[in-house]
Amino acid sequence: MRTGYAGRGLVYVVVAGFSLYAIWQGGDAQGTSEALSQLETSTGGGILLILIFLGMLCYMVWRLLDSAFDLENYGSDGEGTIARIGMIVTGLIHGALGVLALTVLLGSGGQSGGGGGSTIGRTTGWLLSQPFGPYLVGAVALVTIGAGLYYLKKAFAEDYRKFLRANHFTMNWNWALKAGVAAQGVAVTVIGGLFMAAALQADPSKAGGVGQAFEWISGQTHGRLLVSALCLGLAAFAFFCFVNAAYRIVPKVADEDVETLAVKMKEKAKQKAAG
Repeated sequence: MRTGYAGRGLVYVVVAGFSLYAIWQGGDAQGTSEALSQLETSTGGGILLILIFLGMLCYMVWRLLDSAFDLENYGSDGEGTIARIGMIVTGLIHGALGVLALTVLLGSGGQSGGGGGSTIGRTTGWLLSQPFGPYLVGAVALVTIGAGLYYLKKAFAEDYRKFLRANHFTMNWNWALKAGVAAQGVAVTVIGGLFMAAALQADPSKAGGVGQAFEWISGQTHGRLLVSALCLGLAAFAFFCFVNAAYRIVPKVADEDVETLAVKMKEKAKQKAAG
């Protein structure tokens, strides 16, 4: 779990870092595959790609085990089942990211047609060619939009706090954790919207990942400023991942005397109200 969250944070550091640098140089924000390809030619990039591959593999295993054994006590009712299915999907997606990092490292990333964005486009095109294809892509869009809205709800309700250990660090940096989760929600929701556009227009080129989301946002009013803000938000999400690597609690196996950030913040609010 901890290695997985650290690897996930590393991916977002790479994407946000290369994107902000590109914007500062007058270029465009980088998608995941483009950022990983640039990382491969950077000093120490090969080591980072290995760490990302191992981290994504660990994150996939963690999510599959988490879902199978319900380690975070989501339960088996309707909402809990959806959450646990979501863990499986998330785990598999991050496993694919790990494979992408490995193919870039081995020098075959460019042979796949440009990485994540083109792969998504080809997969979307294949889905659209199937019976009821637009409905299938539309279903993917709705699931993705739902995931994005879940991240936004998680940020504003601060639901993530019940899985973090309470200490001086997590309490004082809660604002950054919240901003990171919200930024991830915005990015995922935009990606879902792109899939919906692909479904409605039967055009696979409309679908895409982070890079396509950056491109769409940059085309809006004040797009460059919005993309820069989103990149900073994704850097905050990387911070959120690193904090989870250090302080995340697994409810089903945690010690009974462990105090979560949610409990501590609730107590602090009560004391403030009483005072």
